[in-house]
Amino acid sequence: KFGGGGVLPAQQAGADRRDRLRKLAMETIDLNKDPYLFRNHLGSLECKLCGTIHPNEGNYLAHTQGRRHQTNLSRRANREAKDRSLPQADARRTVAVRKTIKIGRPGYKVVKTSDPDTSQRGLVFELVYPEIESGMQPRHRIMSAFEQRVGPKDRRYQYILFAGEPYETVGFRIPNRPLDKRPGRFTTEWDRDSKT
Repeated sequence: KFGGGGVLPAQQAGADRRDRLRKLAMETIDLNKDPYLFRNHLGSLECKLCGTIHPNEGNYLAHTQGRRHQTNLSRRANREAKDRSLPQADARRTVAVRKTIKIGRPGYKVVKTSDPDTSQRGLVFELVYPEIESGMQPRHRIMSAFEQRVGPKDRRYQYILFAGEPYETVGFRIPNRPLDKRPGRFTTEWDRDSKT
């Protein structure tokens, strides 16, 4: 009997609808102008915005009409609008780079110490900055071996750097062990009179 097949199941109707939308989108949308489309070396299509991989153009076009892609598009538009409104504030916050002529390295003395009660080993760094700029205090920083660009990268060591204008920044290689930063253990002192 003709036409007696019954009602189309919802799942099949959804697949039919998606297929029709995919065909319509392929006719109307030019994929060459899509900034988020990337064809990888396997022939698949990737959406750079969402990080999804699609086996064919129709599947990618269906994705572009979907909720995930549309949500990411609106997020990106909001972020770009926000970034466009901030450049004036960023321009005010930039700090001018100081161009000072370096006059050499500071004098230094390194002493190894050991706590008689706990047998904890330590280092005392004494640096002398006789020509340091007035009102300035030297600063220190701990640096990983992988951040530095002077020597080979060795995970057994870390570096402690000291800087004070107009002197060059000096660094010392120390064992890569956790530093004891409890009060009385990791201390810094600056004597403005002797400049040490």
